[in-house]
Amino acid sequence: MNSTDADWLARYLLHIRVEKRLAPRTQALYATHLQGLAQRCAAEGLGWASVSPAHARRWAAQLRASGRQPRGIALVLSCWRGFFTWLGRQEVIAAHPLQAVRAPKAAQPLPKALDVHDALRLAAHLPQSAGPARKEGRAEGTESEAAAGPTVAATAPDWQVLQIHCLVELLYGSGLRIAEALGLDVRPSSAALGWVDAQAGEVQVLGKGGKWRTVPVGAAALQALAQWLAARAQAGLDAGAAALFVGARGARLTPQVARRQLQALAASAGLAGRVHPHMLRHSFASHVLQSSADLRAVQELLGHASIASTQIYTRLDFQHLSRAYEAAHPRARKTAPKS
Repeated sequence: MNSTDADWLARYLLHIRVEKRLAPRTQALYATHLQGLAQRCAAEGLGWASVSPAHARRWAAQLRASGRQPRGIALVLSCWRGFFTWLGRQEVIAAHPLQAVRAPKAAQPLPKALDVHDALRLAAHLPQSAGPARKEGRAEGTESEAAAGPTVAATAPDWQVLQIHCLVELLYGSGLRIAEALGLDVRPSSAALGWVDAQAGEVQVLGKGGKWRTVPVGAAALQALAQWLAARAQAGLDAGAAALFVGARGARLTPQVARRQLQALAASAGLAGRVHPHMLRHSFASHVLQSSADLRAVQELLGHASIASTQIYTRLDFQHLSRAYEAAHPRARKTAPKS
């Protein structure tokens, strides 16, 4: 591999960042997998134009032999495929080496969703604040609170409690991905990846594949947003911060911190087990489908490019119907009713 080939890789990484505007985490994945591809080519003395379908199939087989799971292999091949497609458009290669290369099929697990009761319980939960946080971001709690472990009420100032409450309302109420929600700005601009239009009752968001979509925002989420914006201004976090969701120093809130805060809120609300942001998106999709049975509408709300991605929620919906049948239908009962 020569310097020209390295330049093409650098140009592609710039393309997905500036033109496609992929999420930072997605950009990092592309960079990692394409650098791995470059190392394979360099080891065999190949340039991009020299890679053949035989090379691609052998490398895919090596990924499988290394113990990588089918979903991981599919992700690597997707990154490679996107790069070679772009090289074809730039007329760097004459033929696509991965055109006929397929990843091994993986069993598709059902997405984990909260039931309606738990989802509403979490969304409505707004713990009493423990007061202003100390310098390190923790409030003074009682000995019993400390013994009970970290909760939102015991560890967060007012503004942080209201912020995570607002985030939960948007994730569950509008089905946003965590990256989409944390990418929202307070107000629209040419550089913004999304924003909430409170007057119209909708959120504009740039989703996967650089596609914009408009999703309704419910009254509860709008109320939570108003409370959060008021607390944010009162806490002095508004100065120069474009991001809607922020950390203690005004920088955009990170997914890692958001996950920890959500788990703490869920524990404070009495929900058992692990609750993560994407579970709220799954819950949104499942509950809308249960109520409306409109698969196409759910596809548009989620921003799925293919209806196949949305159809998995019909399996969750069937589970819900199956439980209702078993609970209500006389023929489904394990034991005969007493006469």
